[in-house]
Amino acid sequence: MRIAVIADTHMPRRATELPPACRTLIARADLVVHAGDLSAPPVLSLLEDMCPEVAAVHGNVDEAALTDMLPATVELELPGLRLGVIHDAGPAEGRLARMTRRFPAADAVVFGHSHIPLLEGHAGRWILNPGSPTDPRRQPRPSMAEIVLDGRVRVRHWAVDEPEPAPLGAALVRGRGGPPSGDL
Repeated sequence: MRIAVIADTHMPRRATELPPACRTLIARADLVVHAGDLSAPPVLSLLEDMCPEVAAVHGNVDEAALTDMLPATVELELPGLRLGVIHDAGPAEGRLARMTRRFPAADAVVFGHSHIPLLEGHAGRWILNPGSPTDPRRQPRPSMAEIVLDGRVRVRHWAVDEPEPAPLGAALVRGRGGPPSGDL
């Protein structure tokens, strides 16, 4: 199973469309997880047109219609991975511990808000921020992430500012849960 992970698209304010490399990763995914700040309902419709399954939460700048449509958090039971999703995971200090308390049954938590790609783990739990494919702010490149579930849990950040996705970094999460380590 392939999961395209995005957040903070801020469309149409920051971009009128997703970058081609982002669309490539979404098109090959079985599931899209969006960690909030889509901005407007047509963005959700766009994702649903591109992928058979979409799980999304609302963010702090989403229009009222999206806030009414989408939950603040989602918990997903996937093959070999329990995943929590939230938009704002709070300050960096203590974030992993805070998300472990907020989602006690989850192996991992996906979040957005900061626009900063992150993969961090400890003691069998990990957190993932995909960055933003359309509004990288102070980051050198727009990004997203991909989770591959194939008996292992593999995670990779992708730069999406070129026509084709370019790897930004990779980690392998061995078995169910486990902290990120190794290489894809």
